[in-house]
Amino acid sequence: MSVLRMIEGHSEREAPEPGPSAHEILVRRAAEAAVALVFEVDMDALRVATRGPAEAAFARQIAMYLAHVVCGLSLTQVGRAFGRDRTTVAHACSLIEDRRDEAEFDCTLTHLESAVAALLDATTPRRRVA
Repeated sequence: MSVLRMIEGHSEREAPEPGPSAHEILVRRAAEAAVALVFEVDMDALRVATRGPAEAAFARQIAMYLAHVVCGLSLTQVGRAFGRDRTTVAHACSLIEDRRDEAEFDCTLTHLESAVAALLDATTPRRRVA
């Protein structure tokens, strides 16, 4: 094994984890933009590698939930897009789903679901009909 491989943390037989796809990044950006606006959280706070302030962590959990539920990304894909483990995404989805019993929160999430779907729809290239 080369010294470089040892430093990078993987063997010659082990390929590094692939980064998020263009679609996963688009989904993350749409979810983050909607959540940041509604919950008045700075976008940079959503993207930090650590948990960060409670408000940012909660907003990130909502964004991950939206990416999974609205956009249909698997837990692994959401984790890759947000730089988190799939078990972290599963925990976030479970927490957010439990909070949906609160009427006001459920209404907010319903609006966010529509907003994220509309943002993604607006960014999808349309085929021209001649």
